[in-house]
Order: sequence, then C-alpha cells, then structure tokens
Amino acid sequence: MTKPPLTLYLAAPRGFCAGVDRAIKIVEMALEKWGAPVYVRHEIVHNKFVVDRLRDMGAVFVEELDEAPTDRPVIFSAHGVPKSVPAEAERRNMVYVDATCPLVSKVHLEAERHHENGLQMIMIGHAGHPETIGTMGQLPEGEVLLVETVEDVAGLEVRDPGRLAYITQTTLSIDDTAAIVAALRERFPAINIPRKEDICYATTNRQGAVKALSDRIEALLVIGAPNSSNSRRLVEVGRAAGCRVAQLVQRATEIDWDSLQGVTAVGVAAGASAPEVLVDEVIAAFRERFDTTVELVETVKERVEFKVPRILREAAETP
Repeated sequence: MTKPPLTLYLAAPRGFCAGVDRAIKIVEMALEKWGAPVYVRHEIVHNKFVVDRLRDMGAVFVEELDEAPTDRPVIFSAHGVPKSVPAEAERRNMVYVDATCPLVSKVHLEAERHHENGLQMIMIGHAGHPETIGTMGQLPEGEVLLVETVEDVAGLEVRDPGRLAYITQTTLSIDDTAAIVAALRERFPAINIPRKEDICYATTNRQGAVKALSDRIEALLVIGAPNSSNSRRLVEVGRAAGCRVAQLVQRATEIDWDSLQGVTAVGVAAGASAPEVLVDEVIAAFRERFDTTVELVETVKERVEFKVPRILREAAETP
C-alpha cells in the first residue's frame, strides 16, 4: 500500500538548552562521585523520559527536603528553590548541589539587588510553578507580587507606585509577557525594567523557530511534558501563528493521528527539557505511516554552555 507523502519541518533550535544539559550532567556526575542513591528535590527538569533514566541510574526524586536522609547528597532542580531550602540543608548538615539554571539565578540576583535598593518586586509568572516559587522565595513574604495576566495588573496593591521593579519567569511567551509589561508600564510609569530581558535565550529561540515554521505547516507537534512551561508556550505560539492543529506530546505514542488526516506538512518542535531521542522517535513514527521528507528550519545556532558547580568539577579533575 502506498504511503501518503508528508513533509516534516524540524524546528532548530529545539530540545535541550544549556541549563537543562547542565542540570542533567550535575545528577550524573553526583552519582559518579558519591554513588547511589543521590536525592533530587523536585524533578531535575520537567521531562518524564529524563527523570526515569536518572531514576534508573540511582537518583531518588523527592518533593521536600525532609524526605531525603541527612547522610546522602541532595540536588536542587534547575528551576531554582526558595532561600529557605539551602538554609534548611545547611541546618541539617547536608551535602547539597544547586542545579538552578544560571539564567534563573540571574533573575534571583536581580530581585535581591532591587530589594536592597528598597524596591518592591512584581513578578510575571505562573502561580505554583517551581521557578516562580523559587524566585518569590528569594525575598521576604510580601516583597514579590505575582501577576499572571494583564487583568491582574489592574488589581495590584503596591506599597509605593514610585518604588517598583518587575522580573519575569524565564520560560514565558514573549508575546504574552509584552502585553503584561505594557500594562505595568502604563499603570506604573516609574517601574524599573530589567537591564536584560529575563525570558531566557532558549525560550526565545524555540518560540522564534516555531514562528518560522508556521507559514509552511498545517499542524504542529511539540515534544515536551505537560508540566513544562516552555513546552506549553510553544503550543500556544504555534496556535497564535495559525496552526489549526497544535499538539503537546511526551512520546510518539501520544500523537493523535486522526487529527493529522489529510495533512501534508507538519512542524516538529521540542521543549528545552526534551531529549533528541524523543524527536527521533517521532520521526520514525511518521516514517511508518507516511512517505516522509524531513527538512530542517534553523533560525539561529546556539553555542551557550554553563559550567557545573565546583564541587563536581573538582571530582572530575582529580587524577
């Protein structure tokens, strides 16, 4: 039986960013240095395939520090943690390694700097997301106010309209954030803006790649986890760009093939915590069903790398 022709347009860049790559490497190196088990507070990154592989290697994932024994190392996830978490680890004399993405740490330092200068912070982010919890937890309660939508801006009750600054979760949609920033600047003209955009380069680049695909495709598949903020934003960007079908899937087994009937051009993107092996799996699934041509649509090359913490580098460098 003849397979119908179909072109897969692969977004580039896609998949692992430097922060995710570093976080995974930290767990792998910790297991090599200290042996199993090594405890990880929260999923190291939001991807089940990655978490399951590390669990098989000996990582134990917990949600709170008191679930980890004091005599084993603990790693803090790439999303960052409130200041109270490392303080508690030190109180319990635990060995800990912070895998917070350096770009998230930059936002933490920015918030602290503004706080030291007497400014109240407004954070654009998603309530309950680990990164938002971690960033808001850098300052005393009440010093960071959260907004999720343009409508939230109108309801803000601030201490002093002339002494404000805003920060953002790093994995948001650039377009949605722009609307909220505009609302903040309209209501609080004196608000301090970040010296450099908080939304990370990888989020920006992956959203740009999806936009570049949009005029060539009829459907978009984003490979990523449902609890991955940056992956969900890619689906939203695809829909906003005109894709009549835009799906978030963790694996090829989750693809809704019925929604792709009659489609001849499909875009494939991957969130910043999705490994390339899952992209290969999706391509293979299309080749089983279609006479598939694969084309790369590359918008920018990424060359960013982040070093792992010194405690692990020293172990690697020891002869």
